[in-house]
Amino acid sequence: MNKLSETARVTLIVLDSVGIGELPDAERYGDVGSDTLANTARAVGGLRLPNLQRLGLGNIHPILGIPPEATPQGAYGRMAELSAGKDTTIGHWEIAGVVSPKPLPTYPHGFPPDVIADYERRIGHKTLGNYPASGTVIIDELGPEHMRTGYPIVYTSADSVFQVAAHEEVIPIEELYRICRIAREMFTNEHNVGRVIARPFVGRPGAFQRTDRRRDFSAPPPQHTLLDHVVQAGQMVWAVGKIEDIFAGQGISHAVHTHDNADGVDKTLEALRQAGHGLIFTNLVDFDMLYGHRNNAPGYAAALQAVDARVPELLGALRGDDVLVFTADHGCDPTTPSTDHSREYVPLLVYGQPVQPGVNLGTRASFADLGATITEWLGLEPLPAGTSFAPCVASPERNAGDEVRR
Repeated sequence: MNKLSETARVTLIVLDSVGIGELPDAERYGDVGSDTLANTARAVGGLRLPNLQRLGLGNIHPILGIPPEATPQGAYGRMAELSAGKDTTIGHWEIAGVVSPKPLPTYPHGFPPDVIADYERRIGHKTLGNYPASGTVIIDELGPEHMRTGYPIVYTSADSVFQVAAHEEVIPIEELYRICRIAREMFTNEHNVGRVIARPFVGRPGAFQRTDRRRDFSAPPPQHTLLDHVVQAGQMVWAVGKIEDIFAGQGISHAVHTHDNADGVDKTLEALRQAGHGLIFTNLVDFDMLYGHRNNAPGYAAALQAVDARVPELLGALRGDDVLVFTADHGCDPTTPSTDHSREYVPLLVYGQPVQPGVNLGTRASFADLGATITEWLGLEPLPAGTSFAPCVASPERNAGDEVRR
């Protein structure tokens, strides 16, 4: 039996929005020139990510401050998005084996009046807003009126989202979740938005702050995913961060939500200590939510460096039959005028004793190649989409004392 087929666990960490260069069709999405990692590096005079560098990050694509390694300690490459779109839901679904040829609906001019009227009738309140906006800008604009009237703030973005913002002292958090669930029940068929998002905030006019009690209420995947395959085989899917939300709770054995990237790494380490055979699936959202959408390149760079500093802990927690993967779900270049996601390749870094170091995986045709590979690693039936690269990285057991794990 191939050593790689004996892999007992895969830990998959999605660095939310950490793209690595525009896709060939970026012009269709208004994203020509987007390159989240390289542009962020240039904006701050170079990135220092020594641990990801040793795994091969600089071998994928030129990034200021991250030169290629002569002998990378991981396998490396990049993946193209085959689905139509550039949002979180579509990206994660494709990683899990679901390619979406049709984009989820978006609302560049706000939601139709009849949809908003129906929503207001169902929740028993008028609403404010109903236009595309940055989440921090719209609460500054409409927060005072919201506090005066008690009406929730509805808005969208370039993504397929229906977002509801409310001050926690005006609309209690459980009530905000309830009215978001009502929206989720409404949005089906032609209005099947990818996510309904609860956006709680606190503070006073001029000093509003969003809280970490955000919740995403996602459309369910249109078919079985990698996660369903793992659970149906009697293995565990341990979801960290907003993974449970993105997959609408499907194919999840155990889920924990997180406060920020640091908490996400902590919870992943807990999973590595406790989880059995199967998949640990983590989303680290701060890159996207706090910095990419805010056009904050220094903050983005600092967040990358903070996670890079934790990589040795993650590698040190691996067992001999574990594989660790770093990737992303789309881009969100903080240096471009847009505050929206960007249509980009995503990095692919693969490490573990079963993985041959230094293998160049090239450009994968679909994010689904990763899902197909994980199914092979875990000994599962193939997914309908994607081409496994497991044979490319198969290796005898590695020496556990190599430098990157120290």
